[in-house]
Amino acid sequence: MPQQMIWFFVSIAFSLIAWGIVAARYIWPELRVLPQADALRPLLILHSFRFIGLAFLIPGVVSPDLPAAFAHSAAYGDIIAAILALVALQLLPSASGVAAGWIFNLWGFADILNAFYQANHAGLLAGQLGAAFFLPTLVVPLLLITHGLGFRILLQHQPEPAMQESRHLT
Repeated sequence: MPQQMIWFFVSIAFSLIAWGIVAARYIWPELRVLPQADALRPLLILHSFRFIGLAFLIPGVVSPDLPAAFAHSAAYGDIIAAILALVALQLLPSASGVAAGWIFNLWGFADILNAFYQANHAGLLAGQLGAAFFLPTLVVPLLLITHGLGFRILLQHQPEPAMQESRHLT
């Protein structure tokens, strides 16, 4: 494994750790006491910025030898995730908004896993990312963490009356 790839993976690992700490100490304590729709909103707003994945398609931002299969898959998967996040935001707090939240979260998470697969399959080297290096090393770990929070909210969120009670206990 080239040394540049070791530093690439170290950067991703540190980012996952740092975002995990931020989520555990600051984000989750605030979201866990909110009604489900209100807890999903900030996560969906964050993911509406996934249009930045289109940077993988811009010559000069990425190396000309960035594998096209990876670039197209990551870019188009991200723009679809951003659109799904915006649709879910528009539909909340209705049941269709929660269903759209599920669709978004499943798609968005699968898209990130697919991007990792495509990068590995294409033999992507960190240097091929060019200026887009910050996406997998800074943004993607945050997106993974917030997808985890989204699944937790969608799966385990307490009904409204119990949440109101827990607010007064903390």
